[in-house]
Amino acid sequence: MLTVIGEALVDVVSKRGQEPRAHAGGSPMNVAVGLARLGHEVQFLGRYGEDEYGTQVEAHLRDNGVLLPFEADARPTSVAEAVIGDDGAATYDFQLDWSLDLTDEQLRDLLRGTSLLHVGSIGAMLEPGASRVLHAVELARPSALVSYDPNCRPSIIPDSSDARARAEQLVALADVVKASDEDLLWLYPHRSVEESAGAWLKAGAKLVVVTRGPLGPWARTRATGPRGVEVPAARTTVVDTVGAGDSFMAALLARLTDHGYTGAPARERIDNLDEEQVGELLRYAAAAAGVTVSRAGADLPRRHELPAP
Repeated sequence: MLTVIGEALVDVVSKRGQEPRAHAGGSPMNVAVGLARLGHEVQFLGRYGEDEYGTQVEAHLRDNGVLLPFEADARPTSVAEAVIGDDGAATYDFQLDWSLDLTDEQLRDLLRGTSLLHVGSIGAMLEPGASRVLHAVELARPSALVSYDPNCRPSIIPDSSDARARAEQLVALADVVKASDEDLLWLYPHRSVEESAGAWLKAGAKLVVVTRGPLGPWARTRATGPRGVEVPAARTTVVDTVGAGDSFMAALLARLTDHGYTGAPARERIDNLDEEQVGELLRYAAAAAGVTVSRAGADLPRRHELPAP
């Protein structure tokens, strides 16, 4: 079982000359859907309301085979208003309600049997839910591989020092960390992306991946050395970039799972991934992101749309 914890919301996407369209979204929820579409059993722990948007979120998750261990609540579903520019890039404005109303005993029960736990984005930064996400990581880590994507949102967490402290707490507990170059430059404006990735490896991460838009992803492990590994971005026509990073993350985790890199014992193996192995992971994840940006909204690929394992 794979588990994803974090926010679910509805992206209301606006593009010049078109009517706004509502898509189920939220970075962790997208990762859960991406993992399910790539053939993995995954449960999603995140809240949504009993309103129209919440019904849309729940239907999207269930239609994609994601397991939902608890029901909608009476509070409003979170909304992200995304405006797509002429270059396909999205800017966001959020209306959020994020909490994770689970006792320690309920969390333990839900995490039992989890071989990989993914957390990140708003769910790992915004209180009151962020503290519960951190505790879930602490509970799962003795038996599960942990992955983390900060997916920073300065419009929600404007204090970069607070965001940095929260990110570093999770990096110290995570095995696989993915961040965009924009994330790292916002968190650490006085050093290079490569220096920040190296610092996160020293802090505890085993594989640090940096997505760089059209430049393609770059990553390093202990075994690759500081030069790391880079591959080109997938060549495609960009419709919009909504969900691109989540698609990359889901495919990266799916590929690791396909190769048996789950559970706490996989930590040392990931630390020893060499240049060839890291490059193969990056190419697969970049292909997934390429599919997603070629169509509207966070429409992540299915297994048959990507290279065979």
